Amino acid sequence: MALGFFCCYAIRVTTSVTLEAMTNASTANPAFPQFSWDEKIKDVIQSSFFWGYVCTQIIGSIVAQRWGAHKLFSLAQFACGFVTLLIPVLAENAGWEAFCVTRVIAGIFQGTVLPCLHALLSKWAPMEERGRISTFVYAGGWIGNVTCLLSTGLLAASPWGWPSCFYVWGSITILSSLLFFFIGYESPAEHPNIPQDEKQYIESSLGMIETEEKLSTPWIKILSSRPMWALMVTQSAHTWGFWMLLTKIPSYFQAVFKVNIKENGLMSALPYFTAWLFSFPISFISDLLIKRNILTVQASRKICNTFGEWVPAIALIGLGYVDKEHSEIAVAILVIAVTSNVAIYCGHNVNHMDLSPNFAGPLMGIINTVANICSILAPLIVGVIVHDKTDVEEWRNVFFLTSLIYFVGNLIFIMFGTSKIQAWNDPVKKDKDIAMNSTNESSVENGNVQKTKEY
Repeated sequence: MALGFFCCYAIRVTTSVTLEAMTNASTANPAFPQFSWDEKIKDVIQSSFFWGYVCTQIIGSIVAQRWGAHKLFSLAQFACGFVTLLIPVLAENAGWEAFCVTRVIAGIFQGTVLPCLHALLSKWAPMEERGRISTFVYAGGWIGNVTCLLSTGLLAASPWGWPSCFYVWGSITILSSLLFFFIGYESPAEHPNIPQDEKQYIESSLGMIETEEKLSTPWIKILSSRPMWALMVTQSAHTWGFWMLLTKIPSYFQAVFKVNIKENGLMSALPYFTAWLFSFPISFISDLLIKRNILTVQASRKICNTFGEWVPAIALIGLGYVDKEHSEIAVAILVIAVTSNVAIYCGHNVNHMDLSPNFAGPLMGIINTVANICSILAPLIVGVIVHDKTDVEEWRNVFFLTSLIYFVGNLIFIMFGTSKIQAWNDPVKKDKDIAMNSTNESSVENGNVQKTKEY
């Protein structure tokens, strides 16, 4: 799962650095075609991935629940890798519109990824290890960012030019899909070689329902759940900040600090590499404090989420005051902002599984659909705010807006979020209780009738 998510994020961010090489060949290898796309077209290309991405979150959660998250995750990776291989040829022969089409298709398939991963993790990650396992899987995306940002800068400047960025990552993603399809399993119950004691330990700790009957998703109860809405707000805030930084930081460094393509890739990747390293101790400490009853699950989730959203909010305010002569300070602040943000993987990002182990996939699908509207809006709104990319003051407005969104999003989660399993998580139990009560009532009535006759 971690390798698959690694590849998914690499596919997402390939364009962040590669677009700079495709539109300014002097920063990379001038022997390859250069496209005269202006900033608005580049912003449309950057956001086009999310046009497809937001459309399939809920559908993906339904398909994952009915067809199987294991198979759907494998298919999503394969499709993303395949369309990525087509980008160089289509961009050169059919223009930026065809480029956008490939990104939309990749987004459509990747829209199913988070519901799939949440559905799989809800079946495989015991409560006491949920923070570590989930963080390890999702941190794969962060190291995917690092590896992709570094490699795209180097590949674009290499003798193989910017097309190699798409060929390399498309091929790796296809291989990852095949690997997961053949060695992965839907749940411990379906794994043929898992030890029986390990299987029982996992299943007994999760509150999962083992039944051949397909559970019916309680959509209305989910949508009327206050913890779900609190989770949606904080996840939307995180998504805004995450994608604003990921898609726009390369442009910020190139325009403000005049760095070349290799330096840009390194400076953009460093914060995510640091975050990946930081994810291991923070997830270990979070789970340890829960296991030793020092913190409740709810307290741990809210503390981690606060660290993951309010520290970046403060750091981005500072970033807004860094001038053009101090690129090293900008990098240091970004390292703080992005590294601290990884704590959300022990915060709201596992809260879906806390609220409903049985419907973590659909819950993620609903919430991520709304949250990723921010993924579309972030690069577009940055384009509206920043007219002169060399103007530090215009970038300051972007960073201040993101800080405000982070602050409000986490505040709502603190006030209204919870880690308690919701009543709608177990519709089978509810149905059984109703049936049992009806049987008992019927038995009492029959007994009363019998007694009356005897009397």
